[in-house]
Amino acid sequence: MTSLLTPVRGWHRPLVVCVALMFALVVVSGVGTLVDGRTLLDESVWVKPLKFGFAFGLYAGTLAWLLAKVTKGRRLGRWLGTVFAVAATVEVGAITAQAARGTFSHFNADRTDPVTLALVPLLTFGVMVIVIAQLVLAVVVLIQRTGGAALNRAIRSGLALATFGMVVPVFWMVTEIHSRTVTDANGHSVQMYQGHGIGDPDGHGMPLTNWSVSGGDFRVPHFFALHGIQVLLLIAAVLAALAAERVWLRDERVRARLVGSAALGYTGLVAVVTWQAWRGQSLIHPDTTTLLALVAVLLLTVGTTARVIVAAKRTTAKRTAAEHATAERATVQPAGIPEPARLAR
Repeated sequence: MTSLLTPVRGWHRPLVVCVALMFALVVVSGVGTLVDGRTLLDESVWVKPLKFGFAFGLYAGTLAWLLAKVTKGRRLGRWLGTVFAVAATVEVGAITAQAARGTFSHFNADRTDPVTLALVPLLTFGVMVIVIAQLVLAVVVLIQRTGGAALNRAIRSGLALATFGMVVPVFWMVTEIHSRTVTDANGHSVQMYQGHGIGDPDGHGMPLTNWSVSGGDFRVPHFFALHGIQVLLLIAAVLAALAAERVWLRDERVRARLVGSAALGYTGLVAVVTWQAWRGQSLIHPDTTTLLALVAVLLLTVGTTARVIVAAKRTTAKRTAAEHATAERATVQPAGIPEPARLAR
């Protein structure tokens, strides 16, 4: 797993710059939530820039690392990485500008504000650019051989999940239309053409995430899917570290199967929370059907993981026993001395 420690200077530079900007924004937004009392729909105006800065910073960092390993289609990959970095920076920059002004960024249909009129197209088309760049980048990375089987499986499964996570916002943008008027942080009435909540457009959300507690919310599967790649890469890294102490984990194929089992379970989780949101149900208020689906995913994941572990330990035990038997035979019968059966002949 030394490839995971590739020096940052070898990573995709525009994406690294994007990461630095995003995490600087996280710090600024964090301070803003403490010193600025303005709110939008009952949450600090700075919460949204903080969340977007963290999410894009984490994902851009992952892409920067991945693109450093690209050998096939390297030029296309680096160009697309730059497009992604620029689009993400513009997108989050527009969100931050609107937050600083105390008004809404996405879904804002106010035709009287010239700044909003200028920024909304950037926000709308920026999402499309990011999604398209992500789709092509996923293809470029998937044709590579970046490392061992476990790492490759984590990357491929994670990219598939992240791509789904990028598409989810586009889906709700064209399907959930809820025109209404709300009040911004400056006390102005703002026309909104859509909301995040399903069943309750404004969500009446949880602390920090603002995910709806009174209806469905597609931001839930968006979040889980987008960050699945980091979860799977972490699992691959932990398994590689544990292999130093556990013999049965030293087989790359075993670690790859365990990563595959984790990917299966994580995909099942994303599928369930997507289905839950689609039905207008809050993440924290699952019904019996949702709970049963989650239990089924859990049992399937535990079952496949246990099967891999048992098979790996059994194979290791047989191999160890065979090695001990060979060593004992070599000790009892020194080289060069004929065996009794041969002497009888």
